[in-house]
Amino acid sequence: MTIETIGIIGAGQMGNGIAHVCSLAKLDVIMVDNNPAQLNKALETIRANMNRQVKRGLITQADEDAAIKRIKTSQSLKDLSPSDFVIEAATEKEEIKKEIMRAVCPHLKAETLLASNTSSISITRLAAATDRPQKFIGMHFMNPVPLMKLVELIRGLATDDDTFTQIRDLAEKLGKTTATSEDFPAFIVNRILLPMINEAVYTLYEGVGNVDAIDTAMRLGANHPMGPLELADFIGLDVCLAVMQVLYEGLADSKYRPCPLLVKYVEAGWYGKKAGRGFYDYSGETPVPTR
Repeated sequence: MTIETIGIIGAGQMGNGIAHVCSLAKLDVIMVDNNPAQLNKALETIRANMNRQVKRGLITQADEDAAIKRIKTSQSLKDLSPSDFVIEAATEKEEIKKEIMRAVCPHLKAETLLASNTSSISITRLAAATDRPQKFIGMHFMNPVPLMKLVELIRGLATDDDTFTQIRDLAEKLGKTTATSEDFPAFIVNRILLPMINEAVYTLYEGVGNVDAIDTAMRLGANHPMGPLELADFIGLDVCLAVMQVLYEGLADSKYRPCPLLVKYVEAGWYGKKAGRGFYDYSGETPVPTR
C-alpha cells in the first residue's frame, strides 16, 4: 500500500507539527480535533512556522502555499475514512488514547495503518484496543516536530514486519532519522530524559539550588542547550508528570517516583510555557524564575 493520505487525531503542539511536516512532504492531511478553536489555532501555528522557514530560505512561498492547501480539518473521526495511515496525537493518558482507538477503527479502511505518538505508554496495550493490532505501531515524534530530526519507532507485540517497514519508510520520507525501541515504559528518549528532569525538580525541591542556578549549571556545566527546568516548561509539566507516572508504575522502581513539587505544580495548573507559568513566569517579555 502507498501512503498518500495521513489522518492526524489531535491538533495540539504535536498534532500540528506532524501535519506541518507531512504536508510539506506532499502528503494529504486530515487533521481532526473536537475543538474547532484548537483546529484554527493549529492552522495559524503551521502558517507561522512555515513563514519562518520561508524567511530562512528553507522552503519557498510556493511550497508553503501548496502545503497549506493539502491540510483539511474536521471535528469528526468519520472524516478520516480516506486515510491510508492514522496517527493519534492526543493527550498522554492511556484511557483517552484507547477510547480514540476504539472510536476511530470502524471508520477506517481494512488496510489502513494506525499509530500512536505516545511518548511513554505501552504500544502493545494500545494496539489491543484496536481491531488491527498487527497494523499498529508507536511513532514518537520529538517536539518541535518540524525542527527535531528523530522519530522513535516502537513495535508492539503484534506489529507485523510490513507495518514497521512502511512506517520507517514514511519517517524517512518526512526527512526524519529513526531509532527503534523495544516496548518498555517511556521507550529510549524519555526513559533517559525525564528522570533527569525529575531529578532537577528534586534538586529545586530540596533547596540545593534555585531555578536559575540549576538551569545555568546544566547549560554551562553539561553544555545542554536548555536547562532541565526550562525544558520541562517547554515540554509541559503535565506531560512530564504523566511520563514519570508511567515509569514509576510500569517499572516499580522508587527511583522513578515523581517529585512532590512537580505534582504540586501540575495540581495548580502551572503546566509551563503553554499555561503561562511553571518553573518560569511567562507573563512578561522575558521569562522570570518562579523560585
